[in-house]
Amino acid sequence: MERTPFTAPHFPLQAMPEDIAKYRDRYLAGWTTLRTERWNRQQSMGLLTGRLSDVEAKLGPPYNFPEHLKILGDVEVNRPVAWDSLNEQQVRFQADKMAIHAAMIDRMDQEIGRVLQQLRDMQQIENTLILFLSDNGASAEIMVRDDGHNPAASRGSAESYLCLGPGWSTTCNTPFRRHKTWVHEGGISTPLIVHWPAGFSASGELRKNAGHVIDIVPTILDVCDAKPFTEWQGLAVPMAPGKSLLPVFQRDESINHDHLWWFHDGHKAVRIGDWKLVAAKGEAWELYDLGSDRAEQHDLAAEKPDMVKQLAERWEQSVAEFQKLRK
Repeated sequence: MERTPFTAPHFPLQAMPEDIAKYRDRYLAGWTTLRTERWNRQQSMGLLTGRLSDVEAKLGPPYNFPEHLKILGDVEVNRPVAWDSLNEQQVRFQADKMAIHAAMIDRMDQEIGRVLQQLRDMQQIENTLILFLSDNGASAEIMVRDDGHNPAASRGSAESYLCLGPGWSTTCNTPFRRHKTWVHEGGISTPLIVHWPAGFSASGELRKNAGHVIDIVPTILDVCDAKPFTEWQGLAVPMAPGKSLLPVFQRDESINHDHLWWFHDGHKAVRIGDWKLVAAKGEAWELYDLGSDRAEQHDLAAEKPDMVKQLAERWEQSVAEFQKLRK
């Protein structure tokens, strides 16, 4: 039987009524309060240190669809405005959107739980490598696609088409800057949760080693003691980028990439060690020391022009190497 991966909690926000009901009033306190709560919890758990990023109040969705906003009506807002500036109808609408988002994650958890229970029933849970990650940070997009949106329909039903938007996306990406599409940390930084008791002794431990989705295939090949193809149908196959993360599962900081780089919709970034150079489309390079500033609040570009030059050259070289592979 064919299986496909979860797309939840991708837009449109649609979930089962019984799942939405669990969270219906959970988010009425608003995105400002919830963001502070999340940051305090992250600190108490030792997940992140430093400071919480400033809310970029003028930064809206990455794509402007004013006609879609008209369909959604006056209850929708396309900026992370102050929660207490919303009227009663907007508060209810925004809280409902986040409740649907939470319900989608809840249902995903339930279905993953079924798979895990099957592994337990088969007595294979201890010997199964499980990797759980997201492909990007939370999305600030607001749109209505061809399946349409009926404002009179129940929110979260198949006839509704709602998106998270920049208010809740800012909260979901706590404490990072920006959103999906951008390559600031809010767009690209996601956790990787790993389970394999029979494969390594580490349990319940935190790793801060920087990795990338390009590391997943090398990791699986390493687990299987397999080698990648070097030739396919008479054509040479270039070596895939990435490194096996197996050493990281045992000990933090056990591997180092010579660099990692990103390019999406004109946004660009490169990271070497803790140094990250990043620029939004049409904007100047910004330089951050992620070792002390994961929230990208202290731009050091003016203070360290030589570092900017070095990392910018590495980014340009990476782009050229990639374009060569495409030919």
